[in-house]
Amino acid sequence: MSECKILQADSSGVFVLKLVGEVRLNFCSTIEASIESIVNDPSFESLVVDLSETTLIDSTTLGLLAKLAIRAKTKSRFLPSIISTNPDITRILLVMGFDTIYLIVKEPAVTCEQLQELIPKAAEESEVRMQVLNAHKVLMDMNEHNRDQFKDLVNALEVDVRDSVSSQAS
Repeated sequence: MSECKILQADSSGVFVLKLVGEVRLNFCSTIEASIESIVNDPSFESLVVDLSETTLIDSTTLGLLAKLAIRAKTKSRFLPSIISTNPDITRILLVMGFDTIYLIVKEPAVTCEQLQELIPKAAEESEVRMQVLNAHKVLMDMNEHNRDQFKDLVNALEVDVRDSVSSQAS
């Protein structure tokens, strides 16, 4: 398995979030915290998500990136950009409808020396369950194709979350 890094930088209200390697659900708490810090920053103007060094991206991460674009849209007059130089990842983005919420750029960005690696955020299992569920709900809300793709998974996750809450209450 490839190492994953989450890098972030901002300059004059332009925020860059770069995902490197295999980005899976074990980084969802880190990405969720980054989303909150980006969209709640008073200097926020625009957003670039760089996937040029991403080798694998799971559906939870895609849901979080969709959430980021939707939240960014409410705070900016600019459409966020997503850089994807890997044809496989670009194809996933297009199938999932990301071209409706991001400007998809297929050329690599100029390197940004200001990017700093984010420290992975520890999270309780119940928190991760909710983040995975919510990320997939965001994907489902994007279009009918995604709704069909993820409805069974979301139903199973909702049962899992309910069962987890019930067992903790007992």
